[in-house]
Amino acid sequence: MGNSGFLASILLPTFLCIHLLSGGSVSGLGVNWGTMATHKLPSETVVQMLKDNGITKVKLFDADSKTMDALAGSDLEVMVAIPNDQLLAMNSYDRAKQWVKKNITTYNFKGGVNIKYVAVGNEPFLTSYNGSFINNTFPALQNIQNALNDAGVGDTIKATVPLNADVYSSPESNPVPSAGRFRTDISGPMSQIVNFLAKNSAPFSVNIYPFLSLYGNDDFPFNYAFFDGGNPIVDNGIQYTNVFDANFDTLVSALKAVGHGDMPIIIGEVGWPTDGDKNANMANAQRFYNGLLARLAAKTGTPLRPGYIEVYLFGLIDEDAKSIAPGNFERHWGIFRYDGQPKFPLDLSGQNQNKFLTGANAVKYLPQQWCTFNPNAKDVGKLVDNINYACTFADCTALGFGSSCNSLDANGNASYAFNMYYQVQNQKDMACDFQGLGIISTQNISQGTCNFIIQIASSSSFSSENPSSSVAVLSIFTLLTSYLLF
Repeated sequence: MGNSGFLASILLPTFLCIHLLSGGSVSGLGVNWGTMATHKLPSETVVQMLKDNGITKVKLFDADSKTMDALAGSDLEVMVAIPNDQLLAMNSYDRAKQWVKKNITTYNFKGGVNIKYVAVGNEPFLTSYNGSFINNTFPALQNIQNALNDAGVGDTIKATVPLNADVYSSPESNPVPSAGRFRTDISGPMSQIVNFLAKNSAPFSVNIYPFLSLYGNDDFPFNYAFFDGGNPIVDNGIQYTNVFDANFDTLVSALKAVGHGDMPIIIGEVGWPTDGDKNANMANAQRFYNGLLARLAAKTGTPLRPGYIEVYLFGLIDEDAKSIAPGNFERHWGIFRYDGQPKFPLDLSGQNQNKFLTGANAVKYLPQQWCTFNPNAKDVGKLVDNINYACTFADCTALGFGSSCNSLDANGNASYAFNMYYQVQNQKDMACDFQGLGIISTQNISQGTCNFIIQIASSSSFSSENPSSSVAVLSIFTLLTSYLLF
């Protein structure tokens, strides 16, 4: 999932896109497959998971060759991506042609990869980026689509720009969908992008996150974030009973204002996290998905766009190495856990006949052992520093306020931090030393809702000697210090 900003009004951002299945699963259901994890499942295993659950579309955040090789022959519709840090390079048409040759036409053969879209950047106009990608995005989009056209695949493969819902809003004086407009600071580039998409019969892609309407905003009406409740907002006689519809139709109005009110819209990301915040839990996630999937199955659409909506859920698997700059919940968007096992019952057909999805097969785990705080340790004066170290290089977000491990005592907090680091480091003996404060145990030390994980065996892991890695986020300790030891 990409990072996200907040809209000024109650109509807030969103993540993910899906298509519905008629029968076993919503027809054309899509998911986002992110790979920011310290231990990754084999690509072939993930592809089989998608197929086993009737998911027919997948959105990537790059065009990694191992992932693409695994997708070859699967017939899954694929959206490949160009990361934001490559947008400037794509301002060169020669570089764009090289990228298309390497990542698109190479796989364009019978039994290859069924590529449908190229995502140019990922939410490049986020306000938090301070305009870093504004001047590079449209030229990159132009060059990639033109390169696709020149390669003879432009009729079937379209370039688009996945944008966050913060690129449009309604004025505070009139916060209704019909008043939606694109942000004034990007009105020029947005008009260029929309016109170019229309010229090439390409869709507008947007990420919408009703969860973020609640995050950090206790005044937001809780039920309005879901599909089964909420006092309506009335706009020109139209009743909006949930923030998703209101947000989506705000975009429709913004497109209409620039002359493209009928442009196809893809929901590139939408979902609900299950940890890392008081509102991020499995019960709320199940409630959200049940409402969303039922609407997709019924092809309800929104008041201004009734009918089918193409959607990609965000996301497929938890990612323990994502940046937590937007919030601790960023590492917990998956409908599957880090090991490819389902988190909660879900019915992808939208019929609310919930059952556990089919998890990853033949997952190999590290040995059944944990790192725990040594209750006999004498020098506890260095405990804070060691917890700090562990949480800098491993994921401690479940310890946060309102999260699944928030109820642990001081020893439990230390044990959780130590074990997460120990697992990230592939259970190396020295990774449980912590200056004599840690001890290895073969007894499961999980407590209540707090799961002390055993990491999957993986050839890729993050090293504590690489502080530049995305898992090394010192701010995590800053967020946790206030309650880690109490």
